[in-house]
Amino acid sequence: MYHVYIMASGRNGTLYIGVTGDLAQRAYQHRTGEIDGFTKRYAAKMLVHVEPFDRIEEVIQREKSLKRWPRRWKIELIETENPQWRDLYEDLV
Repeated sequence: MYHVYIMASGRNGTLYIGVTGDLAQRAYQHRTGEIDGFTKRYAAKMLVHVEPFDRIEEVIQREKSLKRWPRRWKIELIETENPQWRDLYEDLV
């Protein structure tokens, strides 16, 4: 199973879109700052949106699509499924 996910620094904060084959591990890495990069620099530690896919080609296409969306659409997507901007990482552990 593959996932496209969105990390945020807070409600309406900095957003990061990524793809992974191990959502729990990848979200943990973002949360702890284990890997240098965008999410560490901007403290995007909250997992706020997740979409599962069976095929890697589908998840990569969805990631590319989401990255091209205007910010407003991304926020609407998050708020449709997660109106409180709850950290979904808690559901994984």
